[in-house]
Amino acid sequence: MTTNLLDFDLDGLTAFCERLGEKRFRATQLFRWIHQRGARDFDQMSDLAKSLREKLKVHARIEGLPVVSQHESADGTVKWLFDVGDGNAVESVFIPEDDRGTLCVSSQAGCAVGCRFCSTGHQGFSRNLTTGEILAQLWYAEHMLRERFGTGERVISNVVMMGMGEPLQNYTALVPALRAMLDDHGYGLSRRRVTVSTSGVVPMMDRLAQDCPVALAVSLHAPNDPLRDNLVPLNRKYPIEELLQACLRYLEHAPRDFITFEYCMLDGVNDQAEHARQLIELVRSHGQGKAWCKFNLIPFNPFPASGLLRSPSRQVTEFAKILTDAGIVTTVRKTRGDDIDAACGQLAGDVKDRTRAAERMARQRVIALKPVA
Repeated sequence: MTTNLLDFDLDGLTAFCERLGEKRFRATQLFRWIHQRGARDFDQMSDLAKSLREKLKVHARIEGLPVVSQHESADGTVKWLFDVGDGNAVESVFIPEDDRGTLCVSSQAGCAVGCRFCSTGHQGFSRNLTTGEILAQLWYAEHMLRERFGTGERVISNVVMMGMGEPLQNYTALVPALRAMLDDHGYGLSRRRVTVSTSGVVPMMDRLAQDCPVALAVSLHAPNDPLRDNLVPLNRKYPIEELLQACLRYLEHAPRDFITFEYCMLDGVNDQAEHARQLIELVRSHGQGKAWCKFNLIPFNPFPASGLLRSPSRQVTEFAKILTDAGIVTTVRKTRGDDIDAACGQLAGDVKDRTRAAERMARQRVIALKPVA
């Protein structure tokens, strides 16, 4: 069986070429053809020796993911559904803005964390994606968009690992994909412009800080453990104090001088003034007087199975003002692509659940979620 070259970062591709009897510079050439030029046919690679091209035809392939569907929002957001086999499909979203183009990438088919406000978690978990399946989302989107816009320049300037799945629970496949995104012979993205979002897998946060420190976003969503236990089940394993200590350790290696805390605003659940004051105390008690984090308040995108409602706009504004007045940088995420179910928390794809999430969530709904002060 041939090897899919999208599964490799440059070091992995170098090792593959060495097994074919080729030198490192051939791997660099090949890497550029694949990622910078979007080539999938070895005969296109005119500066490779013919003997190498013939070897590659026998031993290798460049295989992306089949596109099941593409939807475009009125605001320019584009969502793709990619087939990853065995009845599973994952979603990726491109968000164009005046000063950047951001691609939201999936790392798993489904998600095992099961956050109450996330439709992916309600769908359950099937499997981890391979490095090639993670990179194929960027590879396809970048070169398809270049062709559409008729430009040889890079279209995607930012990548956020905020699609389906918990990236740090697929660590082995994630890190080579990140390295390919950062590599100057690949996509040449800045570490500041590649963000991994996590619900708080503390040991893997520490490993990422050593192996490939990119920007970090942490799904906090609550100011205390009882409430976060309910909203983010992983908190029962890695409670808030452990999570915040991991964040501070990560900052020693991070490309930015702050961690982003994501906070989904849920009506009557986590959006009260007292919750904001608790967040302020958390930040002040851990930052030693430094501005070490910022908050991104996210309007909840309701779906029936959640049993939750979006906080009113005025409540979000008042919540943000309390944080801002305390000197904490706070933004409210602009909802993009919600008319095509591409907004935050809406990505669900199509997953053959191996975790029986629907049954678990149904049992949880028997006990109504009560606000915790």
